[in-house]
Amino acid sequence: MIADETIADEMTVEQMSAQIKRLAAEKNALILVHNYQIPQIQALADILGDSLDLARRSVQATQPVIVFCGVRFMAETAKILAPDKTVLHPCPDAGCPMADMVDLEGLRALKARHPLAKVVAYVNTNSDVKAEVDVCCTSSNAVKVVEGIDADEIIFVPDCNLASYVQRFTEKKIIPWAGFCPVHRRFTVAEVKAVRERYPDALIMVHPECDPEIIDIIDEVASTNGMVKLAQSSDRKQFIVGTEEGLIHRLQRENPDKEFYSLGSPKVCPNMKKIQLIHVLQALQRDQYQVQVDATIARRARKALDEMLNYV
Repeated sequence: MIADETIADEMTVEQMSAQIKRLAAEKNALILVHNYQIPQIQALADILGDSLDLARRSVQATQPVIVFCGVRFMAETAKILAPDKTVLHPCPDAGCPMADMVDLEGLRALKARHPLAKVVAYVNTNSDVKAEVDVCCTSSNAVKVVEGIDADEIIFVPDCNLASYVQRFTEKKIIPWAGFCPVHRRFTVAEVKAVRERYPDALIMVHPECDPEIIDIIDEVASTNGMVKLAQSSDRKQFIVGTEEGLIHRLQRENPDKEFYSLGSPKVCPNMKKIQLIHVLQALQRDQYQVQVDATIARRARKALDEMLNYV
């Protein structure tokens, strides 16, 4: 068994991937991988998907071990939804800047200023924040969640851009938190105009975490899994993708007869890219970096997550 990084560095990608798959089979481990992971990690996936899909699969998992290749809040979500499982997060310092933009003191103060409002938290939040809200959502079901919750005012944390997108589809008053995704905020109107000129027949699809002025001028808005489905079902042969560049690898692999280009320069999430093959291998070898969530926080957060899963 390989336990030394120097030895692991001498292995090929194929050899290390084979070791990981062998260990996963021996330990009956389920490997969940987010769409933004590097190609070598995507290739390991038992399930490759977006936040909502991976949350559902965590609940459904029959395996005793889950290896979660994504950022920290995703691994925490898996542990909350599957508390009887051992959840391994191969790179525990892979966090989410947006999730860290919400603080409990500020959220509680905002709730006090709007006592009739219900709180919807994007799943891109840390566990302690999830424990403080009424329901969670993902970019896939945010509109349905807001429309379904029994309140005319909705405090929406942490992404102001997703909040703005939801406001387009509801008469309810959305009270946004001032958080954002640093990756999606980097897309610009100038980039949209440039790709329109270069690829006039391409379909431009972007994530709802993009700025409103981007959403105003593109063709489709979708979650990462929504983009996967759109690419499969559309008759278009060229697609411009406005999200983290990791998704383009999956889109191209699954649709070899179509072409996919980043909206402007490829936008990379450094935290999503932190997980490498060596980290997954060592996590399985050593059962290291087991995710733990305080029991009281987990119990309260579970209610908000269970409610989220009612909206498909």
